[in-house]
Amino acid sequence: MIVFSDLDGTLLTTAKTVSAATWRALDALAGRGFDFVPCTGRPLAGVAAELLAHPAVRYVVSANGATVSELAEDDPTAASAHTIHSALLDRARALAVLDIARDYDVTFDVFADGCNYLRRDLYERLGEFMSEPDILKSMIDTRIPVDEDAGVTIRRVRDLERVSMYWKDPADRDAILSRLATLPGVDITRSYPTNIEVMAKGASKGSALAWLCAHLDLDTREAVAFGDNMNDIEMIRCAGTGVAVANAEAEVRAAADLVCATNDGDGVARTIMDLLARSASATEEN
Repeated sequence: MIVFSDLDGTLLTTAKTVSAATWRALDALAGRGFDFVPCTGRPLAGVAAELLAHPAVRYVVSANGATVSELAEDDPTAASAHTIHSALLDRARALAVLDIARDYDVTFDVFADGCNYLRRDLYERLGEFMSEPDILKSMIDTRIPVDEDAGVTIRRVRDLERVSMYWKDPADRDAILSRLATLPGVDITRSYPTNIEVMAKGASKGSALAWLCAHLDLDTREAVAFGDNMNDIEMIRCAGTGVAVANAEAEVRAAADLVCATNDGDGVARTIMDLLARSASATEEN
């Protein structure tokens, strides 16, 4: 077994914490020698250090599948992680997305080199785009404010993973999506109702899951994947067992093989423990 899980809205509680039950489930995975892979839209630097340090975690899928990282055994931190696979966004296409975004009142995040960069004046306005306090705090904590235009950031970074924007007006959302639909070589998804995320064509959590399974000589049928939002659908479909938390979007629940309890109800932890119990029982029978 190998377990992939989204973080926000799935593994993490609404307060953005890892519950005691979840830590116990991760301990149980480590005890059986199974990998747990955080599979998140966050940049690598936005994954909690205590999660990276857990013995079940050797690999991380970040930026919606744009990057797969291997953690160093002696220093399992984001700073020491090694990129083993990437599906990067072309700079010209990212700049074309920025040209569209300039016509609307939206934020513009640049995910690159394991970080998330946001122009300082937009960083200081994040509260206008997100009213949920726990999500807002997470957004503030996982972004680096910069005193430069996003176009400068796009041109100066090494590995451009993705770009995204938060909108306030649904009319702006619809207009942006309509214009993005004419842009070749990109895929569009979202992890919150009020954002738009732009990836390289074919880049997704699902393609990252498939790549890592092949890298580890595992069949994707051995993979279990948990998610809650639109950027999790490909991962859930790709895994042998795709699980949606009960608080997931309707489309995600429809794509899943199973629906478990909510993120605040320890759905991921309870399902992992159930799967481990079934695995142990099957091993004993054989």
